[in-house]
Amino acid sequence: MNKGIFLFLISSLVLFPAQQKPVQIAFLSDVHFQDLYGHFSDHDFKGIINPQTGKPTILRTMDAQLHSTRIFNENYFAFLKALDDIAAKGITIVAMPGDFSDDGQAYNLRGLHRILDQYHKKYGINFYITTGNHDPVGPFRQDAGKDDFLGEDGNPVGIYSREKLSKIKPEIITKDIAESGYLEILEELKNFGFYPKKGDIYWSTPFDSILYKYYSFARAVQNADYSKRMYEVSEGFSVPDLSYVVEPVKGVWLMAIDGNTYIPKNFKEHSGDPTNYQGAGIGYNHVLTHKKYLIDWGKKITREAKINGKTVIAFTHYPMIDFNDGATGEIKKLLGEKKWQLERVPDEEVAKAFAEAGLQIHFAGHMHINDTGIRVFGDHTLVNVQVPSLAAYVPAYKILTIHSPQKMEVQTEVLNTVPRFDELFPLYEKEYETLQKDKTKIIWDKDILQSKSYRDFMLFHLKELVRLRMIPNDWPKDFIEKAEKLNGEELLLLIQNRSQLKERGINSKAFSKWNFNDVLLDLYKFQSADELAKTDIPKERLRQYQALEKLFEENQSQDFFIIQLKSVFKILSLLSNGDPADHFEIDLESQEIRRL
Repeated sequence: MNKGIFLFLISSLVLFPAQQKPVQIAFLSDVHFQDLYGHFSDHDFKGIINPQTGKPTILRTMDAQLHSTRIFNENYFAFLKALDDIAAKGITIVAMPGDFSDDGQAYNLRGLHRILDQYHKKYGINFYITTGNHDPVGPFRQDAGKDDFLGEDGNPVGIYSREKLSKIKPEIITKDIAESGYLEILEELKNFGFYPKKGDIYWSTPFDSILYKYYSFARAVQNADYSKRMYEVSEGFSVPDLSYVVEPVKGVWLMAIDGNTYIPKNFKEHSGDPTNYQGAGIGYNHVLTHKKYLIDWGKKITREAKINGKTVIAFTHYPMIDFNDGATGEIKKLLGEKKWQLERVPDEEVAKAFAEAGLQIHFAGHMHINDTGIRVFGDHTLVNVQVPSLAAYVPAYKILTIHSPQKMEVQTEVLNTVPRFDELFPLYEKEYETLQKDKTKIIWDKDILQSKSYRDFMLFHLKELVRLRMIPNDWPKDFIEKAEKLNGEELLLLIQNRSQLKERGINSKAFSKWNFNDVLLDLYKFQSADELAKTDIPKERLRQYQALEKLFEENQSQDFFIIQLKSVFKILSLLSNGDPADHFEIDLESQEIRRL
């Protein structure tokens, strides 16, 4: 018998003995946990009293939420709902690809620890987490704070880790609001993947040279120590890396890659200065230049896995494949290279490097989007699954079911309803009343407080985010001023006259029900939710978008405004027709993804 076929059959039998339930792993990314009901160890402030519940609550303002790509408060309830769902499904392995906290403050880490511990003890769920660019914000602990916590009178309150950092009054000073570094995160959350557990079959790091067959728990504990997990990002600058691989259940290796790359700003400064490092948000493009050992580690792990009949599932915070469904070039042409978070798009070399290292399945977060990408390089296939955030539209998590080493199923679980999601609304009412007194500010839309479900709330968040931040920051002002005056019918008449439309059988009046601002919002819906956005867009409008995209594509006008509109509809078409991103099967043998 062919040796490769023999190894495949053996690994299939090891991983999936007769009548055994397939292995399932839930992926929860970008939770951005903030402990609404936490406390500070050195200050008696417990938040402001919610008149609806009578409970003190530490929360950020609605104004801050609606200018951010994530919410800070209601995701607390969404996190509990997701964990309850996972427990009800009987899933006992949960992987969290980074940004499990919102800037790694000590009080948030303690609150997260408490909740993970509760679900482990009650339901037997084992959590395996890896770091994102919000946990930690930098490699070492640094003083910090926020000036947008909500105060009793509806005005913002500043909470800082030391005096003289605050931009506003009143202020609260507590060390627990400082941004933790790797050491503090490791100490607080070591039981959730960062250290080996006796129940794990195997555990190792990129800095451990011992082969699988010589594994010992005692040796793994020694290698888990913070001092053993350092690398030189640049000459003379040593920083931590908390990557690890673990075998939580027989036959499956979860590979948690720490993609955070903190590059020094000034090479003359001391390596221990926490402020002397760039942020890690760029992701894998910096891994290729400053953490190449992770690719070698990937080769080692996949080689060891093949020898020992293991299936490797990798997860990191950062995507390994372009997540814009082929639209990146068009977006650059329309908006420029520094808009739309394009600096976070991984180069094709990233996918090639890790595919050739042997990785095949990779789950990521960071972008707060739902997406799937696949790249094939000869015999090497890499599938990147973007896990949505619970703190953004569309709020969801992913479930991976491993049917065999070659066939796997991915299901997207959307959190449409979340108990208590409106618990803080009375506090926002007070904030809104206070904001109305300042006539110089653009105020958020109070109708968000009429949301009937968590999904509706998050869709409203996206709508306000597009209005308050995305359009002003990303789009040319003159283009928006011209385009936002147009409805669908007027967009049609820019490129076709009425007789031409009649010949094509197009009823232009039907296009007048929506305007260009609807187009932009729908564009961002597809960017965020992929095919799941179709639930939130009228079917007739989707068909009308297709007609417009075709007509603009055919149009040869050199008018700059027409060319810009052509790009908009091209991007909309590409984002709405990507690879399956809801419920699909990954077939590594045929190198395909199939919608289920």
